[in-house]
Amino acid sequence: MLLSNPFMVDPRVDKEAKTLVDEGNEVAVVVWDRRGEYGQEDIIDGVRIVRICNTGLMKVMPNDLFRNPIWWRAAYKKGLELYKGGFDFDIVHCHDLDTLQSGVWLKKKTGCKLVYDAHEIFGYMIEGNVPWIVSKQAFRMEKRLLNWADHIVTVNKAFQAYFASLTGKPITLVMNCKELIYNEYTPPDNDIFTLIYIGLMTKGRFFPEIINLVGGVKGVRLIIGGKKEGIYSEVERVCEKYQNVEFLGTIPSSEILPQTHMADATFVLIDPSNSNSRTTVFNKQFEAMVCGRPIILTEDTYAGRMTGKLGCGLTIAHNEASVRKAIEKLRDNPSLCEELGRNAFRAAKERYNWEVEKGNLLKVYEKIK
Repeated sequence: MLLSNPFMVDPRVDKEAKTLVDEGNEVAVVVWDRRGEYGQEDIIDGVRIVRICNTGLMKVMPNDLFRNPIWWRAAYKKGLELYKGGFDFDIVHCHDLDTLQSGVWLKKKTGCKLVYDAHEIFGYMIEGNVPWIVSKQAFRMEKRLLNWADHIVTVNKAFQAYFASLTGKPITLVMNCKELIYNEYTPPDNDIFTLIYIGLMTKGRFFPEIINLVGGVKGVRLIIGGKKEGIYSEVERVCEKYQNVEFLGTIPSSEILPQTHMADATFVLIDPSNSNSRTTVFNKQFEAMVCGRPIILTEDTYAGRMTGKLGCGLTIAHNEASVRKAIEKLRDNPSLCEELGRNAFRAAKERYNWEVEKGNLLKVYEKIK
């Protein structure tokens, strides 16, 4: 596998790699540890992690836009080094577009099969953060490199339809569903209505506005945590202003579900003007489902429509008045909270769980081995 983050913070890749190991496969993941926060190599739950850090030319480049081509070459060389050193892999599994070029080079060199795992529609994801010509080039690059894929894996039906419009390659849906760690629905037991969010904190996800908003709402507690990305430092500073807001910082992925289960509700307040945001499904949804907790989501999005259809949360407009109203509605109506939570848990048990998605992933590998 090739991955442009340190692995420790990516639950999808973690689950997929462990699933393959559990089925008797040997798995190595070449990752990009930009900040050099971990050792060069680890073995975690049977998965071999090999890390590439920002050294030499990568270190002096002004940002990741310029580092990416160097990362592609470094990941390719590391993969080839593993191959020649005895880890003669049959399949290279590329997570997102910023690893796909490396995977194509490895396929050309070794003759291995290539799986493209599209967590995002990459061109849409980077829109607004880079010059328009860069996102346009990302779309072109992806369309060109897709020709080398033996199988495409993606995360929801909207993405599946998008890739089907670009290529005739087989596409399999493997959603970011979570493991069922609870056997039955149990209500939260909080003296104060507690909202939780553990994930990426960016301007497009209503940060830091949500903190200032909840900080002024009586009878509500807010717990925040996530990766050291986006506006992490700014969020940490704003949280310090309010007694009813707790900042957890970065926590292990194993703690996310227990923390969510202890809360009353969670939220994803994504800006629907972003094309990627309108079409994606979020980890928070599936975390909320397996914990039996309602979620507040932005309307006019694929994620919002999914939540509305399943009856497991509230969908609202992307503005402060609507957010406040939704929070107060859940705070003041425990029976509604429980109804939405039970619907969420039922959906997880019946369909939206990792046991189902694991089967889909393994079928991909059975087809292309």
